[in-house]
Amino acid sequence: MKNLIQSLLLFFLFISFTASSSIDENEKFLSFLEKEWQWELAQNPVYATAMGVKGFETQWPDNSLKGIKLREAHIQDSFVELKKFDPNSLNKTNQLNLRLYTQLTQTALSISEYNRYLFPFNHRGGVQLAHEAVESLPLNTAEDYRFWIERLKNLDKRIERTISIARLGLEKNYKAPRVLMERVYRQIKIQSKQNIEDNPFYKVFKELPSTIPLEEQKALRKDARKTIKEEIIPSYKLLEDFFKTEYLPQTRLTVGLYDTPKGKELYEQLAKSFTTTNLTPKEIHNIGLGEVARIRGEMEEVIKEVKFEGTFKEFLVFLREDKRFYYDTAEELFEGYLAVSKRIDPELVALFGKLPRTPYGLRPIPMESAPDTTTAYYMPPAPGGLRPGYYYVNLYKPETRPKFEMEVLSVHEAVPGHHLQISLAMEKEDMPMFRRVSPYTAFVEGWGLYSESLGYELGLYTDPYSKFGQLTYDMWRAVRLFVDTGMHYFEWERQQAIDFFLENAAKSELDIVNEIDRYIVMPGQALAYKIGQMKFTALKEKAKKDLGVKFDVRKFHDLVLSEGAIPLNELDTLVENYIRLESEKD
Repeated sequence: MKNLIQSLLLFFLFISFTASSSIDENEKFLSFLEKEWQWELAQNPVYATAMGVKGFETQWPDNSLKGIKLREAHIQDSFVELKKFDPNSLNKTNQLNLRLYTQLTQTALSISEYNRYLFPFNHRGGVQLAHEAVESLPLNTAEDYRFWIERLKNLDKRIERTISIARLGLEKNYKAPRVLMERVYRQIKIQSKQNIEDNPFYKVFKELPSTIPLEEQKALRKDARKTIKEEIIPSYKLLEDFFKTEYLPQTRLTVGLYDTPKGKELYEQLAKSFTTTNLTPKEIHNIGLGEVARIRGEMEEVIKEVKFEGTFKEFLVFLREDKRFYYDTAEELFEGYLAVSKRIDPELVALFGKLPRTPYGLRPIPMESAPDTTTAYYMPPAPGGLRPGYYYVNLYKPETRPKFEMEVLSVHEAVPGHHLQISLAMEKEDMPMFRRVSPYTAFVEGWGLYSESLGYELGLYTDPYSKFGQLTYDMWRAVRLFVDTGMHYFEWERQQAIDFFLENAAKSELDIVNEIDRYIVMPGQALAYKIGQMKFTALKEKAKKDLGVKFDVRKFHDLVLSEGAIPLNELDTLVENYIRLESEKD
């Protein structure tokens, strides 16, 4: 009996020690993740302010060569630290956190070897569009506006460092595509104009909140004009001169990543990173061609339904040119988007058990960048309800933006697409911040594209042209697989990609050209949409088949969104476990 008691005591002591060690290790790991998040905020001060974090209100990211190398060194150190954590000593949630953060860190290290920072300019973001940072920042009080002015006073250093990095890139033969840099040059010239009232940086000061006293409003505007005149315009003039005399003359006529140092090798890495798979560019290229053929068949059926007499190509021309499919003004187009969004929101409860608390709003894309960007995009909310999500729509040239694509676009960018998925993840307060803002493009954009197919169940696409719009957007993402790999890996010319797009999708030529130029500047990113969508669709079909009458679409959707954005292999595991557990229920 005495031996039994001693054995039991030793057993309980062992269990207690093991549990205590496990708790300590979990706390240690979560502490590590929190430190990493704080470091991430310090590296991205504009983002930190947008997220409601105090202390970074006047800063820009350090884009100096020293700053870049310090970041790379930190990521390497973090990777070493991650290896010290034993997965077996962590609970299941933190085992997943460890796998994800290790993967993200490893990917960042792999990509950093290719010195992408030596391409410091792109027409969809960068120092020449620094005024757009204000779109995500809190601007409610006089102090907020003063912080923004102080941040503007520090912009000259960022511009000087950008020029320095660009010169280094030229020395090392990192030459950007001329066709894109001509867009950047136009954007720079807008910033260096002498008319302060029309300067993009002054726009936010024209209509200040009524809660700010009039005298203070006057003082803010005076300080803003002085800063723009004495610091912003001269800095952009310096950038304009550099661009015109040094950078543009040394740009290249080719557009693909293949024509840059180790370009094909980098593209293989980017394809794996963005899709979270081991698919090769050749495999993705072939998937794209297969999807184009499949969707083309469905489009032909719609053409028969509307009794159009002519070829597929002629039908696309008809859709692009017939005025019935377009609004006359930007104001009418914006109101149309508002009306579509209001129709979708009430129908979501049929497909989801859990909906986000965070609202979303609709905004026009800023006019300075609208000519050079795509049809729409989404800006995520800030945590804690500090800022709603925003669905941005392009109102530039409304005669090129068809009504039949408004439903499918809204489903993708707002709900049940990006806003629903991203807001639900952001609201998971028990999850580490890196998970709440997880950047897995295959999941995020795959969900957005999968959501487009849900429009039928939401009462959308009720006429043949809206249905064709949905198919056009599906085709658009299938074409991406073909043209992105074509340009960056198989050495296509830009016009070849534009022509293939025009032959297979009803989007306007303006949109198509902007899309192609987006793929040029963001190699590999466009692959994630269709690859992710195909995974969501396949898992849904598998769950329906395996569960039969037990399948509940609301449960399925709640499940796949329950962990935030995750790699596709982790999504596989999540759904397989769900199917097994549901199958075992009576």
